[in-house]
Amino acid sequence: MEEYIGLFERIIEKTIPKVDYIDIRAGKSDSTSISMKDSKVDEIKSGRNMSARIRILNNGTWGFACTTDLSKFEDIVETALKLSNSLKGDTKLAEAEVIKDKVKTEVKIPFSNISIEEKQEILKEASDSATIDKVNSTTAGYGDIESEELFMNNEGTLIQVEKSRVRIALNATATNGQIMQIGHDSIGEVKGFEAIANKDIEEFGRKIGEKANKLLKAENAPSGKFKVITDPNLTGVMIHEALGHATEADLILQNDSILKDKLNTKIASDVVNIYDDATFKDGFGYYPYDAEGVKTKANQLVKDGELVSLLSSRETASKLNMKSSGNARSSINDAPIVRMSNTYMQPGDMTFEELLEDITDGIYLKGSRGGQVDTGKGIFQFNAAEGYKIENGELTTHLRDVSLSGNILETLKNVDAVGNDFELSVGFCGKNGQTAPVGDGGPHTRINNAIVGGNN
Repeated sequence: MEEYIGLFERIIEKTIPKVDYIDIRAGKSDSTSISMKDSKVDEIKSGRNMSARIRILNNGTWGFACTTDLSKFEDIVETALKLSNSLKGDTKLAEAEVIKDKVKTEVKIPFSNISIEEKQEILKEASDSATIDKVNSTTAGYGDIESEELFMNNEGTLIQVEKSRVRIALNATATNGQIMQIGHDSIGEVKGFEAIANKDIEEFGRKIGEKANKLLKAENAPSGKFKVITDPNLTGVMIHEALGHATEADLILQNDSILKDKLNTKIASDVVNIYDDATFKDGFGYYPYDAEGVKTKANQLVKDGELVSLLSSRETASKLNMKSSGNARSSINDAPIVRMSNTYMQPGDMTFEELLEDITDGIYLKGSRGGQVDTGKGIFQFNAAEGYKIENGELTTHLRDVSLSGNILETLKNVDAVGNDFELSVGFCGKNGQTAPVGDGGPHTRINNAIVGGNN
């Protein structure tokens, strides 16, 4: 994107006397996606994308325009200018550091070095490996993207970022003729193809198939209040959905967060420490600068149970009299909104065995099958992939169709112990019609008086 810097500099210089603020984002990417059903290719997409956008702030109002034809960029400048002059608003931006930087993801194996056929074969290997015993259906997806992006504003910031990201996701459905159960997992990193080449794909697929088969023999879960242990996957989903979204400044400003007016107050037990960290390079939500050119950092949201910071953009930070946390995210063609990156609970010092040992009647919850959260009311309900009874400190009966629900703040205050292990899951988060890659996770986590739902 280096060849467009001169053009964008001229546009900024020409337009800034008429407005208060301008920023420009432009990028190009090469991507491949493959979807597979029952080990057969369903769809393959591969192509190059190029786009650019301009944001203009004038009299407190945004003007936003984008194009996929950079020869028409000066035309969209006029569109953005007209929109910013259409009415008066109250939007202001928090101050941000002026940055000049180039960042490039470390890539050992470029995706372009691997043929479509090879990518297809790896996905088929995963699907075939999962098709064992009573597994009668699989769905698998592969996606990679190499991108170059340029960000500039009238304050003097100029950032160039090259990134590579890849992911494989697989579902396996098993049935015994009466019930169906699903095994799921995904792998991915912000790296080149080595992120996939270094994995044992046969083992990845087989474990997913084995999980689906084992769940056919599992018992229905009991319902009631129990002491529970959530595995790193479900811990991450709970932190992302129940706590992370509630810390997003736009939701707080919309009076749609249970955490409104809770900054610097106790919202969880002393053992709870939660971060959102876009700088974590092993996380699927890694990015060095956000969509407004703000340098990312490890944002500690909860410290020893106290809510100590929020996630924000420059606009939302200004309204809350704080600095941007570096969490404005979007594709180039969308307006930036406040998003999470890698959100997790910090590990503690207890082993899994120590978490188990003093539980006489409890439930161990593993994995996630999605759920619902109402950040305004502060309530959530998540479906675990599977569970086990905990009896006298031991894992016993395997459980299926089990859920965890409750009040966000009550549940966080009931966390009484945190494990010393740590895992981060790979996924995507949707908000306002936009999708962003994220990581979420943490350690095994023990919670008192948790509401468990099952069919018994």
